[in-house]
Amino acid sequence: MALRRERSAVRKPARGRRQPVWARWPDEKLLDLRFCDLELRIEGSGVEARIQQLYRELDQRGLRFRPHFWFSDDWFTPDGVPGSAIPFYLGHPRLARLEESQMLEVEGGTREWCMRILRHETGHAIDNAYRLRRRRWRQKLFGKSSHPYPEYYAPRPYSRSYVLHLEPWYAQSHPDEDFAETFAVWLHPRSRWRKRYAGWPVLRKLEYVDGLMCEIGPRTPLVQTRLEVDPFHRLKKTLREHYREKRDRYGIEYPNVYDRDLRRLFSDAAGAAGNTTAAQFVQRVRDDVRRTVACWTGEYQYTIKQVLDDIARRCRELRLHLALPEERAKVDFTVMVAVHVRNYIHSGQHRVWL
Repeated sequence: MALRRERSAVRKPARGRRQPVWARWPDEKLLDLRFCDLELRIEGSGVEARIQQLYRELDQRGLRFRPHFWFSDDWFTPDGVPGSAIPFYLGHPRLARLEESQMLEVEGGTREWCMRILRHETGHAIDNAYRLRRRRWRQKLFGKSSHPYPEYYAPRPYSRSYVLHLEPWYAQSHPDEDFAETFAVWLHPRSRWRKRYAGWPVLRKLEYVDGLMCEIGPRTPLVQTRLEVDPFHRLKKTLREHYREKRDRYGIEYPNVYDRDLRRLFSDAAGAAGNTTAAQFVQRVRDDVRRTVACWTGEYQYTIKQVLDDIARRCRELRLHLALPEERAKVDFTVMVAVHVRNYIHSGQHRVWL
């Protein structure tokens, strides 16, 4: 996701609000804390103002519907529930710092990034609230919700039948995600979707959503439950267990297709740059390269980290050394990594895990 690369800016807690005892704990101690032992509330947290902004946007669009929110272990909207879960780490700056240290980024950590996700989840919530998936034209344009969710999907980067909102081409993953993404683009106050998607087949979907929202806007939702699924205070697992599972999920393996480019960039023996090994060089520049490639490609930083780990390992196996001045090598290496990431996506072999 392109917006995944923004620097996190989680708001500090309100002045005078009592800080939880774990706010000053080091990471290793905090990781052994259970979710149910966290002290979190939407009220007074940094995400509260963003939810209020979302409500204003719904009001400006003439929509009566207001989704409810709660903290859990991730972003999600349960089937049939007119509300959404928000990840726990947006409830306190200390938890956001832990998320960044464990996953290298804070999904939804900036205002704009958070708003994009909130609009997307609201698309799911309003779909549930008015049972829109039962409508014939909704099914014809987006597909049936009964279609099984895949474990992963292979995106078609050049398709114009889907909006571009949450990368990587998330609307292509499932009919419900397609609807939520289309709704999010429609809701954005400055999206200018008619101009942005003029001539694209996806414009039919946007126009359908526009008419549908005008129809249901003043109506009372059919589903009004305030059910919260997996709220944080019911989760018994530790943060350490949570992050182990999350890293395993995003640790996508890439094939060893780097050898030819690595041999062009580096040397089999120590070169003009001295005895610096290619693996040592990769280790020095990996953070800058990871952030740059993430910005260019919209891929998860954790996924790119796995690619860099594979490259460093292959450099050691091939016993490569730096043969160019480091600054020049850094530029060439960054381009090489970005090209491999993009080529892998466009080849159709790339699989985005859900």
